[in-house]
Amino acid sequence: MLNITITESAEKYLAGLLSKQDCEGIGIRMFVTDPGTPKAETCIAYCRPGEVQESDEVMELASFKAFFEQRSLPFLDDAKVDYADDKFGGQLTIRAPNSRMPQINDDSPLEDKINYLLYNEINPGLAAHGGMITLEEIVDDVAVLRFGGGCQGCGMVDVTLKEGVEKTMLEKIPELKGVRDVTDHSDRSQAYI
Repeated sequence: MLNITITESAEKYLAGLLSKQDCEGIGIRMFVTDPGTPKAETCIAYCRPGEVQESDEVMELASFKAFFEQRSLPFLDDAKVDYADDKFGGQLTIRAPNSRMPQINDDSPLEDKINYLLYNEINPGLAAHGGMITLEEIVDDVAVLRFGGGCQGCGMVDVTLKEGVEKTMLEKIPELKGVRDVTDHSDRSQAYI
């Protein structure tokens, strides 16, 4: 069951936006980008007929349908979409208190497991040197990583990658086959030395 609230004022506001799209059966789709990380963003987008995913959860509202990305559901738990009039016309707000909270279990997608490990175990250790690592993409079960801050251009990055990051990630995420660094380490302006 969905634990997401779309207030009456938000529904009315969104229905007005949807009516301007001149598309029969258009709804909204709500999802979280970079869920479970400090970069998480909760988004609402138009959802035209044919753009609905089979796994989407559906909320039937009086004026339209709202679709929720299956992968985002744990991060949207207790979310609230509201609209308030103000002197500038009004503002739509989305509060998703769990969007940045790690929600990991054995069935979580590989991307979520990697991000959880990076943001909760690996990056805190690198922060002492002003460094951090982000996941760029996953290619054939290999994590493509980007080093930033004090890690970019650091002379010890190969040791950190192989002996620290890769070893930890392969140990804690068995389905991961390896890691790869795509950082341009020729820029040493922020490097921790």
